[in-house]
Amino acid sequence: MSAETVILDGNRVAADMKEALKSRIDQLAGKGITPCLATILVGGDPSSATYVKMKGNACKRLGIRSIRIELPEHTSTADLIAEIQKLNVDPSVHGILLQHPVPHHIDERAAFEAIGIEKDVDGVTTLGFAQNAFGFADFPSCTPAAILAIMDYYRISMEGKHAVVIGRSPILGKPVSLMLLNRNATVTTCHSKTANLSEMVQLADIVVAAVGKPKFVQGNWIKQGAVVLDAGYNEGNIGDVDYEACKDRASAITPVPAGVGPVTIATLLKHTVDAAEKLA
Repeated sequence: MSAETVILDGNRVAADMKEALKSRIDQLAGKGITPCLATILVGGDPSSATYVKMKGNACKRLGIRSIRIELPEHTSTADLIAEIQKLNVDPSVHGILLQHPVPHHIDERAAFEAIGIEKDVDGVTTLGFAQNAFGFADFPSCTPAAILAIMDYYRISMEGKHAVVIGRSPILGKPVSLMLLNRNATVTTCHSKTANLSEMVQLADIVVAAVGKPKFVQGNWIKQGAVVLDAGYNEGNIGDVDYEACKDRASAITPVPAGVGPVTIATLLKHTVDAAEKLA
């Protein structure tokens, strides 16, 4: 690793974001309001259960109320939507998070669409996506927002830079491409069908890896001095980037863990507090 390479410390960014929320949570408490995040978990996927527990613990540490709703594997789409609609009309609930993926028999998109836009703190609805595309979403998707928060924290300019995003999911690859575009980057969105992918990545000033494959992005794909943001999380605490190989060429890089992940959770908490303030 060259001496100039900056390790983008997500724990540090997340800690500052949470610290900034404390006074806002105290002000809401003075009005008799406790920000509340409701998390829905369908089925017994162990990774999803771990994520939900982490989010609940993060809420508790800040004084945000956390409701955990666990539904059995055989839950129907209609039953799941009915649970979401109960939360939509509950004035004590400010944010709703449906942990994904849900079991295959459930229409995940229909379930996401059932979440009221004012409580869509994870940015999963099509309306939230459209608002994000136009640059005025209250709650952009949390991981893309976390990526931009890290870059802003470290004062990494996006304007005029060529960003290559590897991945096109509706809650990560697509929204982060649009957010970078709204910040005046020139954006190329790549995916599993992209021809000559490594050559495309070699042109990038900013690389966002969101492909869901461990150590997919190789060191020789990275242009000298590029900024690398790894949004992947795979079994064994491994990202989508070959970290050891890429950090020698990058000017700045996020590790996994302790990179984008902690900031994603901090962003979710911030959105929940934002929602509570709007509904206060």
